[in-house]
Amino acid sequence: MLIIPAIDIIDGKCVRLTMGDYEKSTVYYEKPDDAAKAWRDHGAKRIHIVDLEGAKEGRLVNLRSIEKIRKAFDNEIEVGGGIRNIETVSELFNLGVDYIILGSVAVHDRRLLLEITEKYKDKIIVGIDAKDGYVATKGWLEKSHIKDDELAKEIKDIGLSTVIYTDIKKDGMMEGPNFDAIKNIVNTQLNVIASGGIATLDDIRRLKDIGAFGAIIGKALYTGRINLKDALEVVQ
Repeated sequence: MLIIPAIDIIDGKCVRLTMGDYEKSTVYYEKPDDAAKAWRDHGAKRIHIVDLEGAKEGRLVNLRSIEKIRKAFDNEIEVGGGIRNIETVSELFNLGVDYIILGSVAVHDRRLLLEITEKYKDKIIVGIDAKDGYVATKGWLEKSHIKDDELAKEIKDIGLSTVIYTDIKKDGMMEGPNFDAIKNIVNTQLNVIASGGIATLDDIRRLKDIGAFGAIIGKALYTGRINLKDALEVVQ
């Protein structure tokens, strides 16, 4: 199972939000590439990067920060937030990004999702961000009428294999993830990267037991509640 440190970017800085609330942000690194170097030195094989301003505005905003992270981190990076057209997807791949995360596009522009999938299939991950079992989009600000497991099944039918599942109410709370919802998505036979609320090594062990493909960890790493090296040992 992959352990993936998160780097969320606002105004060129590495921050963490609480339950996706842009008004409740804490800056942990002035330079996101310094965070990338720290996780690299602790053994991370992949980093999860989200342009939070991009997600909100519907366009990539913090490209320069992503470029610096790419130069600082030798292993895999996945990037999401405001990626709403194939030109941006191509630009990021040309930059050396390994995986692109699509969220709003999967809900609001299925034709574009199919176009991107046809061209970059194995490099595309769909982000399923859920609130009360329903998918939220546009930086988690809009709640749709699509259930999280229904979207997962549609994604699988399209031919994609990996999703990131986030329970928004758990995100940044460090009270444990929504194991029942994650298991429900795992049962669709997709590779599920769990995100939101992971706070202890026991959380990681339990995610491994229910078949999660990976775990994205944010605030618990930045506050020192979880040591990255210990987390990596748990899943070896």
